Amino acid sequence: QVQLVESGGGLVQAGGSLRLSCVASGRTFSTFSSYAMGWFRQAPGKEREFVAAINSGGFSTYYADSVKGRFTISRDNAKNTVYLQMNSLRPEDTAVYYCATDRAPFGLLHTRTVDYAYWGPGTQVTVSS
Repeated sequence: QVQLVESGGGLVQAGGSLRLSCVASGRTFSTFSSYAMGWFRQAPGKEREFVAAINSGGFSTYYADSVKGRFTISRDNAKNTVYLQMNSLRPEDTAVYYCATDRAPFGLLHTRTVDYAYWGPGTQVTVSS
């Protein structure tokens, strides 16, 4: 079983920044560095949407158009951790943010929720205007 725990959410004014972290653990996840990771978000009354993804080695990334140029995904495989640096935050970025692991090792970067196997409980990000 794989466990993911997000942290770093909170309340911030528009234009501000937050850095989210997601730590992975679990007996079957000893090879964290083999799996692509993704960040998603879900606002009240809306479907969960893709935000960013990073490949297993950390050298390839992909972003939703809505966050491109403002958010940066990165990972530290030595710490089993993936990050999401969020700058120039907007009220429309308000959501619960989730990290997730790809279903297969050394996979491509995916944007659909069905392509991810394990999810964290999420962390709330609220951006005030």
